Amino acid sequence: MLSSLKGMLITLVSTVKGLRAPVTRQYPSVPTPVQPRYMGFPALTWDEKVDEPYCTACMVCIRNCPTLCMSATMMDNPLQKEGKSSRKKIVETFEINLNRCILCGICVEVCNFDAIVMSHEHELSTYERNGDRLGQRYQKETDWIPPTELAKQAKAAAQPREQKEGAPAASGEPKA
Repeated sequence: MLSSLKGMLITLVSTVKGLRAPVTRQYPSVPTPVQPRYMGFPALTWDEKVDEPYCTACMVCIRNCPTLCMSATMMDNPLQKEGKSSRKKIVETFEINLNRCILCGICVEVCNFDAIVMSHEHELSTYERNGDRLGQRYQKETDWIPPTELAKQAKAAAQPREQKEGAPAASGEPKA
């Protein structure tokens, strides 16, 4: 009898010590936060100033992809003929088969134009067949800013600060 009471007391104490706030999330409606260093699916970035993709359809990413999950077609850039853009060719269609992608990031490393970056997207479920996780529509709907754009913004913000303080611009030459 005494041992039974002792066992129930131990159970009661461990239950009280184990009380804590619930850790579950209402997943579909409240997404789990993703760390900034997380590498999700590749995404095609857009130049908002000219309203065209950074991609010039050079096909380097497609040739280096180990799973051959990407395909693209190129076209002549109509904005270049008008003098609004410096890119002669741009991508017309760009698709990544996300079911075949292994998230290795090789496409990002070999891209010379910073046109592909690894997004923070981590789930494949959508209501559309392709999901359209690439390009301008994705960036506008999710308010996602690519890391390359964030770096450019930070650099642009740092330059006026240096000029206000009267600090000389970094020239790369050692001071004497």
